[in-house]
Amino acid sequence: MARPCDFGLIMNNAKSDLSFFRRLSIAVACFFRALGDTGFAAQVGRLSEHPEIPLPKPSELPSVSVPSKPVELPPERLHASGLGLLAMLQREGRLIDFLLEDLAGFPDADIGAAARAVHSGCRKVLAQCLTLAPVLTDSEGAAVVVPTGFDANRIRLTGNIVGAGPFRGILKHHGWATTSVRLPTVSEALDPRVLAPAEIELP
Repeated sequence: MARPCDFGLIMNNAKSDLSFFRRLSIAVACFFRALGDTGFAAQVGRLSEHPEIPLPKPSELPSVSVPSKPVELPPERLHASGLGLLAMLQREGRLIDFLLEDLAGFPDADIGAAARAVHSGCRKVLAQCLTLAPVLTDSEGAAVVVPTGFDANRIRLTGNIVGAGPFRGILKHHGWATTSVRLPTVSEALDPRVLAPAEIELP
């Protein structure tokens, strides 16, 4: 919708000491706007037919509200749900502790026992937050045909890739995709950067 004040602003400015090229640019702008904006063209027509109509003063023009710029969230708030999921994996499976531990000095039996506990807790969290399904339902090791124009996000080819397809190969991994997501919400009162609070046992 055309703003009623636009032409009035131009005419008020035209009364000032404008250069020829400034007046020319205003005329060209009005010409093209009148071609595409019937409301604006109607205002110009009324003013040209009735030049005695007083033009509004700048102080009388309605104020135009400028939309405020969206508030940019800090990274920890923008990704709070993802950090919340990582916090759950730490709480239930001690995943961060396991990944950051230097395992070089531990025997395989101890590592296997720890991995079993991590596996159980993290599996529980995944079941709570995500529903997972294989990208391809074929059994691993099966012969598969990848059609021309396949989705590279869902299928990754390895080995000797020649031509544009279709491709015939052996399924090495069926892939995973999420069919539903239930990420945790993090309260505004909590700092999402804290994935696990320090624990202090009092005597």
